[in-house]
Amino acid sequence: MISEGSCDTEDWSNDAENSEFRGTIADHPDFDAGSDAEALYDAMKGFGSDKEAILDLITSRSNAERQEIRAAYKSQFGKDLIDDLKYELTGKFERLIVVLMRPPAYHDAKEIKDAIKGAGTDEKCLIEILASRTNEQIHNLVAAYKDAYGRDLEEDVIGDTSGHFKKMLVVLLQGTREEDDVVSEDLVEMIVCNLTVVIHLQLVFDEYQKIAEKSIEDSIKSELSGDFERLMLAVVQCIRSKPMFFAKRLYKSMKGLGTADNTLIRIMVSRSEIDMLDIRECFRLRYEKSLYNMIQDDTSGDYKRTLLKLCGGDDDMAGEFFPEAAQIAYKMWEISAMTKVQLRGTVRPYQNFDPASDAQALRKAMKGFGTDEDTIIDIVAHRSNAQRQEIRQTFKSLLGRDLMADLKSELSKNLQRLILGLMMTPAEFEAKMMKKAMEGAGTDEHALIEILVTRSNQEIQEMCSAYQNAYKKSLEDAIASDTSGHFKRILISLAQGAREEDPADMARALEDAQVNELADACNADSGDLEDKFMSILCTRSFPHLRRVFQEFVRCSNKDIEQIIKKEMSGDVKNAMFAIVRSVKNQPSYFADRLYKAMKGLGTDDRALIRIMVSRSEIDLFNIRKEFKETHDASLHEFIQGDTSGDYRKTLLILCGGED
Repeated sequence: MISEGSCDTEDWSNDAENSEFRGTIADHPDFDAGSDAEALYDAMKGFGSDKEAILDLITSRSNAERQEIRAAYKSQFGKDLIDDLKYELTGKFERLIVVLMRPPAYHDAKEIKDAIKGAGTDEKCLIEILASRTNEQIHNLVAAYKDAYGRDLEEDVIGDTSGHFKKMLVVLLQGTREEDDVVSEDLVEMIVCNLTVVIHLQLVFDEYQKIAEKSIEDSIKSELSGDFERLMLAVVQCIRSKPMFFAKRLYKSMKGLGTADNTLIRIMVSRSEIDMLDIRECFRLRYEKSLYNMIQDDTSGDYKRTLLKLCGGDDDMAGEFFPEAAQIAYKMWEISAMTKVQLRGTVRPYQNFDPASDAQALRKAMKGFGTDEDTIIDIVAHRSNAQRQEIRQTFKSLLGRDLMADLKSELSKNLQRLILGLMMTPAEFEAKMMKKAMEGAGTDEHALIEILVTRSNQEIQEMCSAYQNAYKKSLEDAIASDTSGHFKRILISLAQGAREEDPADMARALEDAQVNELADACNADSGDLEDKFMSILCTRSFPHLRRVFQEFVRCSNKDIEQIIKKEMSGDVKNAMFAIVRSVKNQPSYFADRLYKAMKGLGTDDRALIRIMVSRSEIDLFNIRKEFKETHDASLHEFIQGDTSGDYRKTLLILCGGED
């Protein structure tokens, strides 16, 4: 366990199920099965039922106690408690209460049965249950399935699945993983995927990452596909951290329109006596929102009240980690620091490029009555920016015309803005985006933050030069006149394009993270805290900051993102948050920005265009992967559903494919 002020290195184990109690539901003191059975009977007799009494009693008893209550109910009243609950309750509330009353193995058995019956198969349910259960839980599940349905689970799974996916499920159904803590040093040196080893594989994954310079998850994503890929990723994620695996599953069950209630119920019930506290912390760590608040926003009525009881509390105001979440946070920063991500764009130089031919084709597309948008889109979206600049020059020298002016007069609305953005140099485009963010009555602070936080020193310096040339005013002066306070100071600091570019220095990272810097700043007043955070976050290199944030967790047992969220406000908080998110995983930061640009009513087209244009030759492929991982839907799907016409067609070409 990490205590505040301690910087000792410890061996942090993933297996919360074998350590201290981390659930939210425990045995009830002074438990009396007969008395509880009578209370439930009273709550259901007569006209109507006392739903509050039912949910309060059932959610404050452990599953073992609920089984005793069920037996006592049968003995005292000659009736089956579950049958009575089904009769008295309705909807999702009934489903949740009934699941709570079943033994865990029998509920897993029912979920598996439901997943494989009928025309389709719920592969995600099979993956979640079989990848996350212990040997004992798997054995109990197999026995419960046989008892409840008189069938062999392995045979049913074989009959409903195929290929490598089927083989892997059968391996998991054996429940024969080693679960000891003995580590073979020889095994660490081997880059193998031996499913019988769990504790060992955590070290194997670390060793793999050092050698391959990419995570085992990235290798799985590049080499496998479909259900087999999802199953292997689930196995790896459960080895790394079951609480984080379940946090992701819970988030995906509630985000967007509609709720995957079966998944939500299954996880909230099955983990309530095991590791719900750690799942809550992992949820907050990854999604910057408490599980409690997400349930509150996404559900209603007695169903919501029961889920919140199982959740056990709201973590949004907490600043410190539970032990498991601190371990995971430390590990996440370590992985981020170790991994050399291969960034990939979606737009590459066009083979057999001929600028004269392209210039003439574009002129023809805009000549005469009407405009051939298809030709314009096909040429512009399939050329690299360097090639587009050659086309601009050739258009001028060959035809004596300004290509940008012609495009502006022939196209309109979002298509015009997108095509013109693609035809500008990156520096011209960024300068224009900064100008647009500051002109008029309001300021688009999110755009200012996004651009200045994520660009390299060279990109910022070129943008400043382009801004001066285009608008006859320095970018720094424009920022100074349009913003104020600490936020202005942060933006001006970033606009210098002078961030250190040295690799991580562990000794200095520890110094930055310890008492005299970030950790000490947490106890200062808000002004001092913002000054100290700004002095480090705006000037240190990203590799260095990864190590700083890692050491910050170890030294203070605090979540730096939560500190920012709790202690800062407004645009300063947003800027600091963006820096931390970019340092952690920049493609993930952009994926989140794209999601926010398209979710809900209306589309933030300026943000959508800005990111799709600026990242198309850098890391849009990586952004796509992060988008799919986080939101369980492809960027391609979102663009297709949120835009239309030639504008959509161009965006989809830039997107580069569907994941």
